[in-house]
Amino acid sequence: MIEFKEVTKEYVPGKPVVSNLNLEIRDGEFFVLIGPSGSGKTTTLKMINRLITLTTGYILVGGKPISDYNIQELRWNMGYVLQQIALFPNMTVEENITVVPEMKKMPKDKMQERVTELLESVGLDAESYRHRRTSELSGGEQQRIGVVRALAADPDIILMDEPFSALDPISRHNLQKDVVELHKKLQKTIVFVTHDMQEAMALGDRICLMNEGEIVQIGTPDEIRRHPNTTFVKDFLKSGNIEVVESQSIQQLVTAGYTQPVAEGGNTEKLLKATDTVDQLIMALSKEEVVFIQDAQNHIIGKVTHKQLLAYLAANITAGGVTE
Repeated sequence: MIEFKEVTKEYVPGKPVVSNLNLEIRDGEFFVLIGPSGSGKTTTLKMINRLITLTTGYILVGGKPISDYNIQELRWNMGYVLQQIALFPNMTVEENITVVPEMKKMPKDKMQERVTELLESVGLDAESYRHRRTSELSGGEQQRIGVVRALAADPDIILMDEPFSALDPISRHNLQKDVVELHKKLQKTIVFVTHDMQEAMALGDRICLMNEGEIVQIGTPDEIRRHPNTTFVKDFLKSGNIEVVESQSIQQLVTAGYTQPVAEGGNTEKLLKATDTVDQLIMALSKEEVVFIQDAQNHIIGKVTHKQLLAYLAANITAGGVTE
């Protein structure tokens, strides 16, 4: 697990580019950092492998502060893929892939096996490509080599900084599919930076949307699409041509009269807020006979049964009001 605890980065004192970040990236998760230019997403990524040093707070990897690791040990356990690819043009594909394994003194036969396995995992014939110079390859092929080079030493964590943004749409789409398949197969923890909302929605298990150095919202693609929590999130989704499907709030059900009054002193064990969503109410009533609704001041304002929920949903479907 990667944990950020109150992490701030300042290049100029008093002017943070990242402010008080608190987040957890789970083992084996495909976690996407996204936001407009200057939002702090690349700075956040580069602090993980200490390419950028944090100003205050802590980043922990496997429960241990990154400052406690030998920097070489830390980076050997983190593959890194960036937009510029940064392959060595005077070296062959195989030589590029085996840079870190050689440093880690992996046996030569094991390195050759690893090159074959990785090239074939991204649809490149090993014997045709291993001895070619990287300067002879197309942009999409070079970026594939960049991805497999990051995997060569079998790190636990892969950091990817807008790796596909310079590619043509077809190459980009194909590489996205390759990376998704690799993630499913290898279950590595991937932290991926992009400014493209469609890419984030297609790749991420969870998405962290940032703006002006702060976290605006974290959630699965579906959670963010259905429950954008600010106007900024809605606008960012729409800018990427992502349809926003917002669930209705329980308050709409209350206002429409689909609740019953509650006797004083009754059992109010299962509670939801009027600001919670109808989706949450449906989930709660799949397990309970009745759900009690609170207002913003935590006063019980009514209760909802299965019968009332079904009546509300039926009425809204008839009226065209349910968008699920």
